[in-house]
Amino acid sequence: MHTDDTGHDLRHHGDAEVRDDGAALVDLAVNVRADTPPTWLREQIAGSLSSLAAYPDGRAARAAVAARHGLPVERVLLTAGAAEAFVLLARALKVRRPVVVHPQFTEPEAALRDAGHTVDRVLLRETDGFRLDPAAVPEDADLVVIGNPTNPTSVLHPAGTIAGLARPGRTLVVDEAFMDAVPGEREALAGRTDVPGLVVLRSLTKTWGLAGLRIGYVLAAPETITELERAQPLWPVSTPALAAAQACVAPRALAEAAHAAHRISADRAQLVAGLAAFASRGVQVVEPAEGPFVLVRMPGAAVVRRRLRELGYAVRRGDTFPGLGEEWVRLAVRDRGTVSGFLRALSAVMP
Repeated sequence: MHTDDTGHDLRHHGDAEVRDDGAALVDLAVNVRADTPPTWLREQIAGSLSSLAAYPDGRAARAAVAARHGLPVERVLLTAGAAEAFVLLARALKVRRPVVVHPQFTEPEAALRDAGHTVDRVLLRETDGFRLDPAAVPEDADLVVIGNPTNPTSVLHPAGTIAGLARPGRTLVVDEAFMDAVPGEREALAGRTDVPGLVVLRSLTKTWGLAGLRIGYVLAAPETITELERAQPLWPVSTPALAAAQACVAPRALAEAAHAAHRISADRAQLVAGLAAFASRGVQVVEPAEGPFVLVRMPGAAVVRRRLRELGYAVRRGDTFPGLGEEWVRLAVRDRGTVSGFLRALSAVMP
């Protein structure tokens, strides 16, 4: 356990809900798109296995990612998932006052703490809909980390508001791991070169079901990429992961991801509408939700979670996220049938 000084287990993630005795549960805990990876992607990855005798060569995949975002290759670094990128940032960058905007994915803060940094927090408030208040970020912060859309709140912050956090001498890290689940990727900063100190992280594991393969990338100024690359071990991304990266940024894959984003929006609307029926029992959804998950406040959430497990459904506890308490849960968006079954189970277990 990696517990902070306020008792939050920063290393608890949704996969813990579906391990061991949870393996047979219907999974609403992990933010990886269901029914993935698709057959064509599995075949591309399998096709790379004949090359395993050679050391990985990331040049083609790096060029493909660069082309996807209209950037020179010097602005791209491939990583073993976005989580590795947080470790590289924490180890490689010389920062004095890092600030993490919460509630959000806890790995950036855990990585900074592990690297010996004292981390300041900006806690966004439920009363503001967990929207970003730029004035809450200390002026002297030389590293600011924010997710967009934010896990677990599902809030999509305006790109202009986030870009407004940029300052001379400040590194602005934007975790866009779920941006490709937003139709049109509106509010994305990936590909921008006009925001000083901007570092954008992308994951290919969520939309494509590749959490077991570990593949993501960093977009940043060439000098930042060079610093992060120095902190990487040799050959950090495997040949199958490189094949996946190249496949996932191809036009066919981008079109499929765009289609999936619209489907997720429709499925999320069904989930949010279904949860609205529980408002009289104290259930509240953070809206507008824009990611492939929703954050829900419900009375007696710990008991509800346990009862849901007994009925075969795993959901993500919210109390491990700084700024949230034990009355919060995060629900991954699933297909209409799964959502309908979940809502029936919730009706049976809600006090």
